[in-house]
Amino acid sequence: MSFDTLNLNTPLRNALTDLGYTEPTKIQEQAFSCIMSGRDVVGIAQTGTGKTFAYLLPILRMLPFSEQKHPRVLVVVPTRELVLQVIDALEKLTPYINIRFGGIYGGANINKQKEMIRNGLDILVSTPRRVIDLGMSGALKLKNIQKFVIDEVDEIFNLGFRLQLIDIIDLLPQKKQTILFSATMTDEVSTLIQDFFNHPISVESAASGTRLENIEQIAFEVPNFYTKINLLNYLLQEDEEFSRVLVFIKHKYLADLVFTEIQGMADYPEDTFALIHSNKTQNYRLRSVENFKAGKHRVLITTDVLSRGMDIPNVSHVINFDFPKEAEAYMHRIGRTGRAENEGFALSFVTERDAEIIAEIETLMNYEIPKYSLPDEVFVDSRLIDDEIEKDDITPYQKLGSKEFAPGPAFHEKKDKNKKVNLGGSYRRKLAAKYKKPQRRKPKK
Repeated sequence: MSFDTLNLNTPLRNALTDLGYTEPTKIQEQAFSCIMSGRDVVGIAQTGTGKTFAYLLPILRMLPFSEQKHPRVLVVVPTRELVLQVIDALEKLTPYINIRFGGIYGGANINKQKEMIRNGLDILVSTPRRVIDLGMSGALKLKNIQKFVIDEVDEIFNLGFRLQLIDIIDLLPQKKQTILFSATMTDEVSTLIQDFFNHPISVESAASGTRLENIEQIAFEVPNFYTKINLLNYLLQEDEEFSRVLVFIKHKYLADLVFTEIQGMADYPEDTFALIHSNKTQNYRLRSVENFKAGKHRVLITTDVLSRGMDIPNVSHVINFDFPKEAEAYMHRIGRTGRAENEGFALSFVTERDAEIIAEIETLMNYEIPKYSLPDEVFVDSRLIDDEIEKDDITPYQKLGSKEFAPGPAFHEKKDKNKKVNLGGSYRRKLAAKYKKPQRRKPKK
C-alpha cells in the first residue's frame, strides 16, 4: 500500500512527497482508518515503526481550520525530548497546512509557554506535569479538547506519572476521542483502558518483544569494566563502519566515567564524543542530540533517557555497554538503530553477572543472541571498579544486643572509656541510697 491509497488530502500528500515517504508502515496503515472513525483507539507497536506519524496523519487530516484560542488536540508524552520530536514531526507534516502547534515541558521558561498558549494553539504537545501546572493555574484551558493522545504510555507509568495522567483525564471534557500508543500492554495500561476508554479499537503491529529482523544482534563476553573500555576503543577505531554510534549505560556515574576514560584512550578528534543523562541541563541535552544528528559528534554516550521514542536517523550501531534492569528496555535501546526498516547493528558487552537478564531478553524475543569471545587485540585489564568488587554477604544493621545483630563493615567496638553508662550523677545516687524510695500516702477512703 502507498500513501496515495489512504484518505489523505493534497497538503499532507505533498508534505510526505517532500520527505521522500511513499509507503506507510504497518502501524500507520492499520491505525489511519481507525482513528478517522472517531472511536477510541489503542495501538501497540514496537519502537521504530512510525507511531508518531500513525496518529498525526489522521488527526491533521480531520482537523479543520479554526481561529479559536484554546487547543483542540492534546498530545502527552513522557519526556522533554519526545515533546520536541513530536513538534519536529508536526513541522515536517504541516508546511502546506495552516495549523498552530507548540510544545511545553518542565525546565523551560513557564511564562513564555503561557504567552504561547495565550496566542492560540490547535495542537499542544506536553509532558504530564506541565499540563497539570498550567491547567491548574488557569493559563491552559482544556474544555475544547476534542482528541487526546497518550504516546509511550508504558514509559509514562515507568517514570511515575500515573497519577498526573489520571488528573489530566479528569480535567478534559468527557466527550472526546482518546488515542493511546504503547510498546507493551502492561497491567497498568490495561487498567487505564478499562477505566477511561469507551469501547476502543485495538491495533497491534508487532509488540515490543518481537525481534527486529532488520537489526543484527551480537554479544561479546567481557570480564570487567576496564576491559569493556578497551573493547569500545577497539571497535571505534573503525570510524567508517561505526559512523554514528549510541552507547547505552545503566547509571549516570558510570556514563560519566566511560566518557572520561574513552576520550583518553586514543587520539580522537575533539568533538567525537558527547554525553547525555538526566543531570545534564535541558539545553545541553538538546544541543548534544542535534549535534549528533548533524554528524558533529560520532559517538553519543547516554543512559536510558534516550532509549524511548527518539528518532535519530542513520544510527549505524547501538552498543550496550551494560544491560538495563528490564528486558523491555533492551528492546527500546536497540530500536534506535535500524529505523524505518533500514539495516541496524546492536552489540552488547556481557559479563557473568548478566546471565539472568540475558535469559529474560532472549525469552522475550524468542531468539538467542550470538556470543563471541574478545578479539585477540583487546587487552584484558584486571582493574575493577567498586561495583565489581565482591562484598561479604552482611545482614543489614539490626538492634544492637539482639540475637539477630550482625555488624556492618563500618562497625567497631566502643573504647572502654566510652562504655560508661550515665547514671544521673554521683550526688543524686547518694541521696537515693540514703533516703530510699519515698513512701506514698495511702488514698483516703
